[in-house]
Amino acid sequence: MSDSRPLKGVRIVEFGGIGPGPYCARLFAEWGASVTRIVRDAQRDVMPMLPEHVPIERVSLDLKSASGVQSAMDLVAVADGVIEGFRPGVMERLGLGPEDAFARNRALIYGRMTGWGQTGPFADRAGHDINYIALSGVLNGIGPAERPIPPWNLVGDFGGGAMFLVAGMLGAMLNARSTGEGAVVDCAMTEGAASLASFAYGLHAEGRWSDKRQSNYLDGSSPYYRAYETRDGKWMAVGAIEEKFYAALLAGLELSSDSLPDRANKSNWPRLVAILEAAFRERTREDWEKVFSERDACCTPILSLAEAPHHPQNVARGAFVEVNGAAHPGSAPRFAFHVAPAAFG
Repeated sequence: MSDSRPLKGVRIVEFGGIGPGPYCARLFAEWGASVTRIVRDAQRDVMPMLPEHVPIERVSLDLKSASGVQSAMDLVAVADGVIEGFRPGVMERLGLGPEDAFARNRALIYGRMTGWGQTGPFADRAGHDINYIALSGVLNGIGPAERPIPPWNLVGDFGGGAMFLVAGMLGAMLNARSTGEGAVVDCAMTEGAASLASFAYGLHAEGRWSDKRQSNYLDGSSPYYRAYETRDGKWMAVGAIEEKFYAALLAGLELSSDSLPDRANKSNWPRLVAILEAAFRERTREDWEKVFSERDACCTPILSLAEAPHHPQNVARGAFVEVNGAAHPGSAPRFAFHVAPAAFG
C-alpha cells in the first residue's frame, strides 16, 4: 500500500481572495492538484492559511487591463477548475465570468464562493462569517443562554464555505470527466452552514431540539457534554454521552452514581453540573489527564494553539508540520492507495 495524492494532474486557478477561497485552493493543492493563485502583487500576497509548505504558485496580474485579463483567461483555458470569491457580477464585468470561460474551456468547473449566493435580495450585500451563520439559524444556538457567541469563522467561511465548494467542484469534475460538460458551482456560506446543522433542524422538527441556548444536550447545558475548569485554571472537555462512558467518567472523578441525581432528568442537570465542577476543581489539568489516560471516558484536555502540536496523539500522527519555526496543520485527510491512482480527469 503506497501513500499518494489523488488529484495529481488536476489544474486549479484561484482568483486571489480571502478566507474560504484560499483555503479551498489549499485543499486542492494538498491533495495533489496544481494550483495557480492570481493576485495583484505576488510578493505581498501573504495569507495565514497558505504557509510556505503549501505548493501554490502565485502570479501577478492586473485584471483591470486587457493584457491581464487575457493572461488570466489563458490560464483558465487549460484549467480543470476555477475558484473565485467576488460579489456577483464582478467577474462578468472583468470579462472573466462563466460564459467567457466556457467559451475557451467547455469542461471547466467554475467555483463561485459567496456568503449569500449568486441570487436573492442579499446577493449584493457585504457580510462576514457572523452574518452568514446568523441567517442560517446556526449562530442563534451557539453560546451561553445570555447571548450568541460567534465560533471563530469555522462554521461559515471554512465549514459551510470552503469544504462545500471543494465537494461541489469535485462532484462536478466527475461529471465533466464522463460528459465533457463544465458547470458552475454556486456555493453560499449561509446554505453550507445550514446544511451542517441538518441534525439540529431534524431534531427541532421532531420537537427534540430547543431554540433556547444551553437547553440541549450538545450545547453546554448537560453535565456529560461540556467543559470543566481545573484547579490551575485550565479546562477539560467531557463528552460522556453514552452510559458506559459516563460511568467511566464518574469512576475517574471518584463519584458514585448511586449518590448522584439521575442524569436522564433534565431538571437535575444544574445540580449535577455543580457536583462535577467541584470535582474537577480539586486537581490540575495534568492530574486529570493522567487519571483519564487509561479510562475510556471521553474526557480530554482542552489544548491551546500552542499546546496542540505537542500532544502525543498529534505528534504520533504527524498532524502538524513545522515551517520557519512555527507549527501549521498538516494535510488532511490521509490517502493510502493499494494501486497508484491514475490522474484525475
